[in-house]
Amino acid sequence: MGSRYLFLTRHGEALPDETALTEAGCQQATQLGQRLKRVPLDAVYHGPRSRAEQTAKLIAGQVGDVPVQAVEAAGDYIPYVPTREELPEDSADLLLSFLGQFTILERQRGAKLVKEATARFTGPVDGDQDRYELLVTHNYLAGWLVNQAQGSPKWRWLALDHANAALTIIRYTPERAPALLVFNDMGHLPADLRWTGFPGEFQSLA
Repeated sequence: MGSRYLFLTRHGEALPDETALTEAGCQQATQLGQRLKRVPLDAVYHGPRSRAEQTAKLIAGQVGDVPVQAVEAAGDYIPYVPTREELPEDSADLLLSFLGQFTILERQRGAKLVKEATARFTGPVDGDQDRYELLVTHNYLAGWLVNQAQGSPKWRWLALDHANAALTIIRYTPERAPALLVFNDMGHLPADLRWTGFPGEFQSLA
């Protein structure tokens, strides 16, 4: 089997109604595409929402001839809902209040899709050739995949945030634990395009 290199990003900054990217979001996606030019990507996958699709296409326009495919399991959903017993006592109420806004059907859909995402985007690949894939997704799935690569408790995805068009890389090698090579890297973005998707005070960290 070969290694899988999963290049993971959150879509670029979106308009308030989330129907498309802002001008800054388009710039973020283009800059990320420039960074990935030298990566021999085998495929670009994205969630079905317009902000993820637009980001993926802008990136693909920079990296060259690479297949781009919409996948429902790469979309925006709640991957896992913990019980109160799993959560730290000091933050359980806050986290459960946040999760309480999602219906039973939304939770069931998320549980189904995250299984599909795990099967499709993680683990080593068949054959003797390494595979390089880009997954353009949303904050929740990005947090879940990073959390699982680290072997952390399942609820910890709730404490992981991904900036718009930041880059994370996870390597899945046969007979080894997953390796988080890069997380939330914004080195390809100019200072004024970093930390979107986070509270405003993070801008000062650029």
